[in-house]
Amino acid sequence: MPRKQVSSGSPWEEPMGYCRAVRVGNRIVVSGTGPVTDDGSTASPGDPHGQALRCFEIIRQAIEDLGGALEYVVRTRMYVTDMAHAETIGQAHGEFFRTIKPASTMVGVTGLVRDDWFVEIEAECLIERETE
Repeated sequence: MPRKQVSSGSPWEEPMGYCRAVRVGNRIVVSGTGPVTDDGSTASPGDPHGQALRCFEIIRQAIEDLGGALEYVVRTRMYVTDMAHAETIGQAHGEFFRTIKPASTMVGVTGLVRDDWFVEIEAECLIERETE
């Protein structure tokens, strides 16, 4: 089965040996995605909602680059460093997925790659049919 992958330019992809997202057949799996800007800095410092929105923007782009769309997302996982921010991060999720309603998990964690990140997000997508 053909395998396609896409990079987001994250500074960790090459040295750690992973990519932003992989498509095999009709399945797209998106790696844990942090709130990173194009220059490698943290997006929306101090703003959990803004950071979550940035994660979802990166995820959407990776899925689209592999021939998918948000409407095909069937699962999301959100790793949150402070559950006091769960509601605002959940609101960001709703801005992208309110009508799609994928299965979703939010988990409190003790830390992420950067100390100033509030959230890291994964997604899984199933495309209607394999086209390539």
